[in-house]
Amino acid sequence: MGEARKVLFALLVVGPFVLNLLVASDSVRVASINVQNYLLMDRWIDGRWKRDYPKPEKEKRALRSIINQVDPDVLLIQEIGDLPFLNELWMDLNVTDGSQFHHSSWMQGAYEEEERHLAVLSKIPFLSISKHSDLSFNYFGELTRPSRGLLELRFSSNQQVWTLFNLHLKSKWTERKDDPEANIRREKEARAMRDFIRRKYPPGTNPLYIVAGDFNDHRNTAALRRFTQVNNTELAWMLPCEDQNRHFWTHYYAKQDSYARLDYLLITPAMKEFYRSDSAKIYDGYHTLLASDHRMVYADFDF
Repeated sequence: MGEARKVLFALLVVGPFVLNLLVASDSVRVASINVQNYLLMDRWIDGRWKRDYPKPEKEKRALRSIINQVDPDVLLIQEIGDLPFLNELWMDLNVTDGSQFHHSSWMQGAYEEEERHLAVLSKIPFLSISKHSDLSFNYFGELTRPSRGLLELRFSSNQQVWTLFNLHLKSKWTERKDDPEANIRREKEARAMRDFIRRKYPPGTNPLYIVAGDFNDHRNTAALRRFTQVNNTELAWMLPCEDQNRHFWTHYYAKQDSYARLDYLLITPAMKEFYRSDSAKIYDGYHTLLASDHRMVYADFDF
C-alpha cells in the first residue's frame, strides 16, 4: 500500500508538468509595416532641398524602436530600397539594438526601375522562399505585372507548415486619366495575386496562409474583396486590428490631413484555429508617425 501511495503522489506532482508538455505550442508574432521610403530620394531636410538623400537617422531610430517594442518573430517590410538598405536595417537591429533576426530576404520588383521593394526579417527559419515577379494581367491592352511582385514565405512551427505572403499594391498616385487613383490597376494586381494563390492553395484543401502588407485601399473595395471571397467561397478573413483607443487607421496622409486603413492581415478560415483571439493590434506609440506614414499591424498565432 505504501508503494501505491508513492506512485499516486508522483503522478499528482508530475502530471501537470507532463500535461503542459503535451499542450505546449509555438507562439509566432507576425507583423507588417511600410517603412516609408527607406531609400535614397530627394528630400526636404532642415529647410533645404537635398537630392538622393537617405532616410533621416531620427526616422530610422524611431522605426527600430517600434520594431523592438512590438518584438515580432516575422516582420514583413514594404517600401525598402535596394538590398544594402535591408542589410543596414538588419545590422542596426541585430548589432546595435541586440535583436535576434537571424534570417532575412529581399525581393527585386518586377521592373528594374522599381525603387521600392519587399523584404522580410525573421527570428525563425524559413522552410522555403519564393519570389513571384512574373505574375501578369492585361491593363488597357498591355500585358503588365504587379510592380513589387509577391513574396511567399513558408514556415514550420511545431511541425505545422504554414505560408505567409507579403505584398504592396499600387498606390493611388497615377498620371493616367483613364484610371483615377489607379483603382483599376490595383484591382488587377490583386486579382493576379489572388488567382495565383488560389491555384497553388485551393480553398477546398483548407490551406494555412496569411496575406499581409500595404494594400493601398479600403476594406470594402474590389482590391480587398479579391483576396477575401470568390462567389460564395470565403478565401480569407480580415483580422480586426485596432490600437489602444480602438482606432483602425494605419496610414496618415499629411498633405490632406487624413487618416485611412490601408494595411491588413488576412488569414484563411483554417488559419483561424491558430490565431490568438484579440491579439490583432496596430502599434500606436507616440513616435510612430516619425518612423513612417504607416502604422505597424501585428497578430499572434499559437501552433
